[in-house]
Amino acid sequence: MVGAGILGLAVARELALRGASVTVLDKEDRVAAHQTGRNSGVVHAGVYYAPGSLKARLCRDGVALLREYCAEHHIPYEEVGKLVVAATLAERPGLRRIAERARENGVPGIAELDGLALRDVEPNAVGVGAVHSPHTAVVDFAAVARRLALDVETLGGSVCLGHPVHGVRQTPDGVEVRAGTARFVFDRLVCCAGLGSDAVAAMAGRPGDVRIVPFRGEYYKLAGTARDLVRGLVYPVPDPRYPFLGVHLTRRVDGEVLAGPNAVLALAREGYTWTRVSPRDLWEIAAWPGTRRMAARHWRTGAAEVYGSLAKEVFARGVRRYVPAITAADLVRAGGGVRAQAVARDGGLVDDFVLDVHGRIVLVRNAPSPGATSSLAIARHIMAFISS
Repeated sequence: MVGAGILGLAVARELALRGASVTVLDKEDRVAAHQTGRNSGVVHAGVYYAPGSLKARLCRDGVALLREYCAEHHIPYEEVGKLVVAATLAERPGLRRIAERARENGVPGIAELDGLALRDVEPNAVGVGAVHSPHTAVVDFAAVARRLALDVETLGGSVCLGHPVHGVRQTPDGVEVRAGTARFVFDRLVCCAGLGSDAVAAMAGRPGDVRIVPFRGEYYKLAGTARDLVRGLVYPVPDPRYPFLGVHLTRRVDGEVLAGPNAVLALAREGYTWTRVSPRDLWEIAAWPGTRRMAARHWRTGAAEVYGSLAKEVFARGVRRYVPAITAADLVRAGGGVRAQAVARDGGLVDDFVLDVHGRIVLVRNAPSPGATSSLAIARHIMAFISS
């Protein structure tokens, strides 16, 4: 296994449960160092995803598996509920499509609310209507990942941290991997490398027709009594052109309330701040034809996201659209994460999960949100590729 995020560890645990000898390799000194440990912690119920897609099916299966896993291991899992709010009448058709998709995907308890009824759920929110998903939950995904790593080791596997992968070579009998100063030989290799998936795929001789383009998502948290303005999750109606959900409000299991994330093109694959810049990463990202075509198509939206990143008041204005009582003074910087977004050669933003099998190697090409929610279900799905 390459990758000690929640997905890599979920796959490793599934293999170990089936009697396989498992080794997980990761370049960091801890599990869940990147996307798993830097998201808002939302367990998505399956509201948005196209019926019949891998996302829709594996998200619904994943929710059930994750809820059961957290209960078994006493990991806090709270169904705080989600409101998807239409701020204007023009957003009502999009809201209606979300309700239809949610019901088609089997999301329980979906209700369509008018502008008055939504305030029974979130008294400080405003809008012309909303879709309420009462069973949408929050969890600490890093805590889940740490428990999965413990499971792997308890079942006889190894989690080797501080082992950056330098080379991958298929042989007639298996897959040879050079990581750190060590050499490993495996019967099969599953790569869940997230932001590093392009590099590992290239080592394996399978660069493919999609590339990872990193988008930074920045968060603020609500300070002091402003936290009391939000009970659960308040989301906008998403723009169907993008796989991002827009700036929203999230009550976490630790009681903090996050505002965000936005979506700004990162200046490095692990570019968590504006000052984190990698010329090499930037060159590789810009050299991909899909990046240039994406930028030409969506530059206006990109410029607006950059403006919101640099101007706190602009960010706050987006939040106040749904909870007017929140002011810029209530927002305190709370770090951010980087989303590994697959972009096709034609500039399209790849929305669904993408897996690629290359001989004895399984490459996870795209597993963005709800990847963490779906991780246990994705792990079971991958077993079909390994056993074939």
